[in-house]
Amino acid sequence: MKIAILSRNTRLYSTQRLVEAARSRGHVVRVLDPLRCYVRIAPGSVAIRYKGKPVRDLDAAIPRIGTQSTFYGTAVLRQLETMGVYTPNSSDAVLRARDKLRSLQILAAQGIAMPVTVFGDNPDDTQDLLAMLGEPPHVIKLNEGSQGTGVVLAEKRSASQSVIEAFRGLYANFLVQEFVAEAKGCDLRCFVVGGKVVAAMQRVASAGEFRANLHRGGTAEAVKLSAAERRIAERAAAAMGLGIAGVDLLRSERGPLVLEVNASPGLEGIEAATGVDVAGAVIRLLETQVVAAPPVARRAPRGTTAA
Repeated sequence: MKIAILSRNTRLYSTQRLVEAARSRGHVVRVLDPLRCYVRIAPGSVAIRYKGKPVRDLDAAIPRIGTQSTFYGTAVLRQLETMGVYTPNSSDAVLRARDKLRSLQILAAQGIAMPVTVFGDNPDDTQDLLAMLGEPPHVIKLNEGSQGTGVVLAEKRSASQSVIEAFRGLYANFLVQEFVAEAKGCDLRCFVVGGKVVAAMQRVASAGEFRANLHRGGTAEAVKLSAAERRIAERAAAAMGLGIAGVDLLRSERGPLVLEVNASPGLEGIEAATGVDVAGAVIRLLETQVVAAPPVARRAPRGTTAA
């Protein structure tokens, strides 16, 4: 196969591991910075060029699109899709996952359990909005943040109001969620490839921190999932239409809750904690899908749904 990895940084661990895994299995792989790709769009004639040379004859593309390049990166990915290139995560699926509010609405429509969430725009509605959610603590987060950025824990109702006012003053889109105290600063990262969980780790927040993200100083170790946790992670990835996904769960008194579904999950933490060759699993997914589907049908794996 000829594989393209859409990534802005060839030195990133995840990018390097995917390159290594692909080459070790005999494939030709190239890393393309999506912001250096440019496209031609015309009826019956679409093309992509990269640093002055045409991009063609690709079998598959793995998107590793960061939050700062979502719009342009997904446009490039969409162009590849129109050219018949298979991708495990379509441009539309990446956009859905990048929008936390839209993601939660999709998951709720599928009956997938999650923390209770509210959102609203008008300052006159803040009191009633918080009443819909319940008593604090409340978790207030930016709609398009990542790696724990833009996530605030408000322990009192007055603090919630102050943070909401601050976010509104910045014209930021945000949502407010219940705080699941029994999770005790821990969450589960489930790595789903081709509809199945291939690795899982438990992340533990550092002292004095409620966010368990590794980028926030959290630690991680391999974890054995319950059948319910495995099932909800796989359902969440399918609902979002993602062939590759990092599904974050909280363990609560009412069962596992989906916190977030990530379309570009990092490999470093999960491979280090579990010892699983996740990059290899991603390449094997590409192999099965590209062989199974003719060029005009190369899209996200069958069986996924999206809204």
